[in-house]
Amino acid sequence: MALIGGLVIGISACVASYRDHGYVPLPEDLAKIQVGSDTRESVTEKIGTPGTSGVLDKGGYYYVASRVRHYGARAPQVVSRELVAITFDSRDRVANIERYGLEDGRVIPLEKRVTDSGESERGLLRQLLGNLGRIGPGQLLNN
Repeated sequence: MALIGGLVIGISACVASYRDHGYVPLPEDLAKIQVGSDTRESVTEKIGTPGTSGVLDKGGYYYVASRVRHYGARAPQVVSRELVAITFDSRDRVANIERYGLEDGRVIPLEKRVTDSGESERGLLRQLLGNLGRIGPGQLLNN
C-alpha cells in the first residue's frame, strides 16, 4: 500500500501545470480599432486598459500575455508570450497596431552598473584616520 501511495505521489509531482499571466485582446476586438481615427480613450473603451504604456505621456499601449509551464522541480519555462503594441501619432490617434510572439523576441542581458566610490578598497580604520587631517581648528570652533 505504501509503495502504491509513493508511486501515485511521484507521478503526480511530474505533471506539468500552466499559469497564464496578462491580457491580450482577441483579433476580433483589435479589428474594431480603426487606424487614424480611434484615440487613446476609444481604444481603452473598446479593448480595455493596457497592462503597460510607454514611459512618456505620449507613449504607446502594450498588452502582454504569457503562459508559463511549471514542471516538477525544474525552473519555470515560458511557453508562449504575445505582445500587442498600439502606437499613437502626435494627435493621439492610432498610428499602428502590431502583434509580436515569443519567436519575435530576443533575450536582453541585464547589466549591473554601479558607480564605484573608491571607498570600498580602503578599510574602516583607514577611512577614519584619513579624515583626521581634513578637520581644521576653525571648523571645530565655528560649529
